Amino acid sequence: MRENEVNVLIGGEAGAGILAAGIMLAKTCIRSGFYAFIMNEYPSLIRGGHVWCSVRVCSRKVYSQRFFVDIIVALSSETLKKHIDKLYGKGIVIVDEGFSYDFPVGVRIIEAPLTNITKEIGGRPVMRNSVAIGIVTALLGLDIQVLSRVIKDIFKEKVAELNTKLARKGYEWAFKHGKAGILPLQGFSQESAKIMLTGNDAVALGAIRAGMKFFAAYPMTPASPILHFLAEIQKEYDLVVLQPESEIAAINMVIGAAYAGARAMTATSGGGFSLMVEALGQAAMTETPVVIVVAQRPGPSTGMPTYTAQGDLRFVLHASQGEFPRVVIAPGDAGEAFYLTVHAFNIAEKFQIPVVILTDKHLAESYMTIEEFKDLRVMIDRGEIITDNYRGGKSYKRYEITETGISPRALPGTINAIVKANTSEHDEFGIGTTDSTKVKAMVDKRFRKVEYIKRYIREYSTPVKTYGDGEVLLVTWGSPKGAILEAMLELEKRGIGTKLVQVIFMEPFPVEELREIFEIDYREIILIENNKTALLNSLLNQYLHLDIKQKLLKYDGRPFYPYEIIEKVMSVVK
Repeated sequence: MRENEVNVLIGGEAGAGILAAGIMLAKTCIRSGFYAFIMNEYPSLIRGGHVWCSVRVCSRKVYSQRFFVDIIVALSSETLKKHIDKLYGKGIVIVDEGFSYDFPVGVRIIEAPLTNITKEIGGRPVMRNSVAIGIVTALLGLDIQVLSRVIKDIFKEKVAELNTKLARKGYEWAFKHGKAGILPLQGFSQESAKIMLTGNDAVALGAIRAGMKFFAAYPMTPASPILHFLAEIQKEYDLVVLQPESEIAAINMVIGAAYAGARAMTATSGGGFSLMVEALGQAAMTETPVVIVVAQRPGPSTGMPTYTAQGDLRFVLHASQGEFPRVVIAPGDAGEAFYLTVHAFNIAEKFQIPVVILTDKHLAESYMTIEEFKDLRVMIDRGEIITDNYRGGKSYKRYEITETGISPRALPGTINAIVKANTSEHDEFGIGTTDSTKVKAMVDKRFRKVEYIKRYIREYSTPVKTYGDGEVLLVTWGSPKGAILEAMLELEKRGIGTKLVQVIFMEPFPVEELREIFEIDYREIILIENNKTALLNSLLNQYLHLDIKQKLLKYDGRPFYPYEIIEKVMSVVK
């Protein structure tokens, strides 16, 4: 165990309540004043397979998981086969009574009657996880009352009552056998109220805050939890949430809802987005504002559905035939995912374009502690929208050519306005045309939006973020941000100053902001991405003629651990 920090790995068979146990523990720690980060891994199987999650708890804000752990809760032998090498120093392994395994020398073993306690209380085998978390709560010196309240908040009444009894029994067993407080958490912080949520949760909440009223999606890991979350609360927030027969149906429903005037969104992963790309062009040609979440996973084809990657960047940037303006946003953590989703809706409506929010499995499904959203009075900008009555004095032109490229957008049913939405090239009224002069004028009109989009992003958002101010420049986008921030803290202790550049808006690409950053003479520049072909580097090469030589690329389906970044930096600067 490191100072003011503990890392717990919980593993077992699918269906054993592994993630639920991790959430119980993390929430107990958060309510006790600590920060937490949960990473979970599971196979793409309907039944069976090994599932595990790591819960990192610390008195300071944490940005990612760590590789090494202090406690392993092994609810199956497979857990130890796969993870015993992650045990830090004289770590602790909690196993069921009668468990047989050839443990390495120095490991502290807690053999607890998880199954017997569960049977005595009348619980189902899956509820062993609550007994184990009760024991861990005692080990860390936490209050069982806090865990009990967490359980009551998570489960329904009867199930909560039973799980609370099991957790208390585990807690009491630990005290009786001298295990309580042997790895006490210390130095908690109550500086601000904290919440724990995933990137998917944050996107869904951001969409609600932005005024979204229609959501349609076909389930596809790792974006499915957005659909599940919104479906559960749709009545409370007056939403229409649909699961249609396919991704094609979903995107077309979203386009229809947006045409009718509702703020609308869909969410999918790479395979589903592949089916949406023709309709993406439809939204662009009709200048209909839609927001699309693409949560990346490894590919091509089905790839590894429940693992993480950053391989879809170029695909998203160039999806659909023809040329048209779009915006692609890549948040790096849950807080950014919330606020950038609000910006996505504003940009989509103001400029009447499709906007893609690009996440990945690691960001989408990892739980992280953030301070409560303080600024909920976010601006809602619907742009050039006309409702009720058009008073232009002349015939309404849905695609009127303007200096900004943004045409007045009347909603269907507006008095004195016939609102056409033509998926073929068209004139200002929306009537199809192949006239060369009119075609060129319309293409130019749409692309004139780009400069105004850039100005808008600079004024209301941040296209590029930087952290630190060292001689070694680390460059990334998306979810690797968290592991890099953790690595930077450790590198600082070793006397190596680093600076992180996080690109957030991938399109339009922030050329001027990055040019200013790269004009400085750094000791070393290292690119860090979860893909094989260094996709961000290809954009830097395209726009700035910059080819970063030192690259740390990971493409095995797993996110970065801080130690991997530390090792890379140390190897470069030694």
